[in-house]
Amino acid sequence: MKELPWDLYQHFLAVARHGGLSGAAGELGVSSATMGRKILELEQRTGETFFHRAQTGYRLTAAGKILHATLQEMESAVRKVCILHAETTALARVRIMAGTWNTAFMTDNIGAICTENDPFLIDFNTTEERARVAHRESDIGIRAFKPDEPNLAARKLPDAAYGIYRSRNARVPDNRWIAISEENAISTYLRWPHENRKREIAFTVNRAASLRDLIVSGAGLGVLPCICGEREPGLERVGFVEGFVHEQWLVMHQDDRHRPEIRTVINRIVRLFKSHADIMTGRSGSASAK
Repeated sequence: MKELPWDLYQHFLAVARHGGLSGAAGELGVSSATMGRKILELEQRTGETFFHRAQTGYRLTAAGKILHATLQEMESAVRKVCILHAETTALARVRIMAGTWNTAFMTDNIGAICTENDPFLIDFNTTEERARVAHRESDIGIRAFKPDEPNLAARKLPDAAYGIYRSRNARVPDNRWIAISEENAISTYLRWPHENRKREIAFTVNRAASLRDLIVSGAGLGVLPCICGEREPGLERVGFVEGFVHEQWLVMHQDDRHRPEIRTVINRIVRLFKSHADIMTGRSGSASAK
């Protein structure tokens, strides 16, 4: 293969991770048009087709899968060098990837995870996508299922339950709902209003935090994880969303989990979550009567 600029491979990896141009463009801070041109340039200069294009996204071809596997190995090697360099030149950083509400819970309790005397720093990466750890994209992640990648280890966290919430301080009609916009509803609980209360949705937003804020304001009813709703004094739970309970797992790379700073943060996160299990499962309070 011809010697090519590394940035073309970075664009390829981003599209492979996100399965399309828009998510990859957001990751690298470029436009979708630029991302598309970079992929086309890579294919033209190598004489290969690396993606099947469709309305549903970009899917790797056989040649794309081979290149992807090779580049992932290269990325992993580069990260090892970066970690080694960081260990000798500066404080280590522990990178945590989690969803909006688990991140908010950890940052609200940051003293239980990191202290000013720790020989490491914390980087939070908030995303509603699956936490990526297998190729050291992050050091620690929180997922809704036990990982099946052979190079990952996991520790069980308390289950996550979901409820229907309304404002404590406003009269909220039963038929007025708030939801995340359909194109941003990538989680099961975010899709629930569209699948069950579509005609009653009065407001849509594109961020989970805005969903919570509108519910607190009294704009309508909405579905939230109990880790958010039970901790928000301006909210009360009307009831649970039936069947909406799933496992939570703290995941980490097998080769890194015994690094002192990562092991320390893992143990602290597990202890913090387990000490608040009643909140996460909604057992800390009872549903209000309508």
